[in-house]
Amino acid sequence: MFRPVTMSHVLIETLRSDLPQLALELARSGAFHPDHRSSDEHQLTHIPGQDYRQLYHAASSRIEKIGTHCAQPFDAVDDGSPVPDEAQLASLNDRLGELWSACSNCQEQLRRLDEEEHLVDQLESTLAKFANLNVDLSLLQGDKHFLVLRIGSLPRGNDKQLDEALGLAGFLVHPFLTTGQQVHVVVLGARSDRIGRVDRVLESAGFHDLPIPKELQDEPDKVAKALALRRARLAAERSSLEQRIAAEAARHYDFLADARRTLALAEPYVQLGTAARSSSQLAVVSGWVPTRQLAELERHIDAALPHPVRIDARRPHASEQARVPTLLSPNRLLSPFTSLVTQYGVPRYGEIDPSSVFAATFVLMFGMMFGDVGHGAVILLAALLLRRRLGHFTIFGVSAGLSSAAFGAVYGSVFGFEELLHPLWLSPLSDPTLLLQVALGWGIGFLLLMTVMSIYNRLTEGDWRSALLGSHGLVSIGLYLGLLWGGWNAYRGDGFGLWPSLMVAGSLAALAGYKWANSASPPAERLMVVVVETFETITGNLSATLSFLRVAAFSLNHVALAIAVFTLADMLEPLGHWLMVIFGNVFILVLEGAIVTIQALRLEYYEGFTRFYAGDGHAFRPLSLNLTPATAGSANTYTQQGVTA
Repeated sequence: MFRPVTMSHVLIETLRSDLPQLALELARSGAFHPDHRSSDEHQLTHIPGQDYRQLYHAASSRIEKIGTHCAQPFDAVDDGSPVPDEAQLASLNDRLGELWSACSNCQEQLRRLDEEEHLVDQLESTLAKFANLNVDLSLLQGDKHFLVLRIGSLPRGNDKQLDEALGLAGFLVHPFLTTGQQVHVVVLGARSDRIGRVDRVLESAGFHDLPIPKELQDEPDKVAKALALRRARLAAERSSLEQRIAAEAARHYDFLADARRTLALAEPYVQLGTAARSSSQLAVVSGWVPTRQLAELERHIDAALPHPVRIDARRPHASEQARVPTLLSPNRLLSPFTSLVTQYGVPRYGEIDPSSVFAATFVLMFGMMFGDVGHGAVILLAALLLRRRLGHFTIFGVSAGLSSAAFGAVYGSVFGFEELLHPLWLSPLSDPTLLLQVALGWGIGFLLLMTVMSIYNRLTEGDWRSALLGSHGLVSIGLYLGLLWGGWNAYRGDGFGLWPSLMVAGSLAALAGYKWANSASPPAERLMVVVVETFETITGNLSATLSFLRVAAFSLNHVALAIAVFTLADMLEPLGHWLMVIFGNVFILVLEGAIVTIQALRLEYYEGFTRFYAGDGHAFRPLSLNLTPATAGSANTYTQQGVTA
């Protein structure tokens, strides 16, 4: 619960011919994470299965493209079949190539239909601009022997000025369509040597030519009917082609489902990659397995492979700690909090799994900041009603609602009403100072717990210097406690005190000495770094402690918002009063509930996790078989009972 699942490193020795089947059985087990380091211990340098991988990737690419073309899934199940050999993959790849060749012809026809329909769309859009011209559009295309003819658009308002300017040259400007800020016009006049000046006037008016496509060679009504017929023909062709594609997909469905199953059975050997090494007839596979599943994995492999295998297991070496994958202990109650933890990062192997601490402290802080029996009950009820949508996050909502309701009883608040329930402790506004002191005490305890967890993590890594003398080590606890002790003495008027002063001075000296020893900079620069980082440790502890005042601030803010709602409600008539109370509570529940959640996460991530949790581990991702189990008693039963057990 507090640490990831214990891992063992395994070396599996087998015959090279059994390697593909071994990979398949490891995937069926769901308990083997490949270690892609070279097997130097056995001096094996060859990576087997290169041709196999090429065939697999080629066939996978083809079936993926075929599946996109057919637009339907090819369901397949694991019926316990053996892994396909290279000859089977080659044959499958060839047949998929033939099928994709036929599919690509259909794809090309679909692409042609798409392009032609797009062209019809463009022609209809252009034709709409000429709908008001009841003339044969072919007569408006290009200059005539004795006429100059221009069709185009210009900014709205310029058409009248253009008409006046060109009227002096004997030209006619005829507007036929106005769209937005543009006016479409026909400019017509006799050809003469003044055409150059006419073009300059058009340019100064912002005139842009509007070309008429060659397909528009008739009156607009007739062209529109021709385009409608063309669109109907294209729709009929598309419908016929899609029916043919659907029929072909149905005809080849069994083959494609079998092909998908074959490729899924071959995939684990491909995924094994450099985790497998071979020489002559011998092959070795290296990886990580949860220690509690070793015995079951050995039995499974011995029963599934035709020849004996040898499995050597050992605990991880300290030098390879960073390579060990992390498998967090499965716990349904903690699953939503584990998801939030992994959003920050995966813990390193051997470090504390912070899920349980995160769950407890987050739920408590949420309740402290959002304590109300009514609001908590609404959150609880909403989580239960939306459990299908929320999935495993239902537990998150339920726990937040219960915490809010519990602290609401402590504060004596029900939907903001404080006269309905006598507080088990006190109402926040009755003694804000005490509430702030409690929040500071909570923050101090939280930060000390995070620092203790940091020390533990450093010790598990063998870094005892950092555990003792680092910024979040044992010395920092002495510094923090000394500052708190001295500050409390000063608050009571007794001065900082001798013993707190000695604790602070000794801790600062040890911390500065550690930072000096770990710096390789020149003396002057090293001194500056030591001073700045030591001072930053002090200010960081103080600012982190003060950050927890927001726990009290939001509990006070919750009451203040309720008072504001009731103040506004008291100004209204009875109906308006209760409407204001209802919608005011909805506002508090939605807005402040979201803000409190964010603030609690911020305290967890930035004041807690940054002290002890690097989050730079890598998750346990075992070889897996991407197929549906055929029956409860099939080979995949082991997978279902494996890591998730």
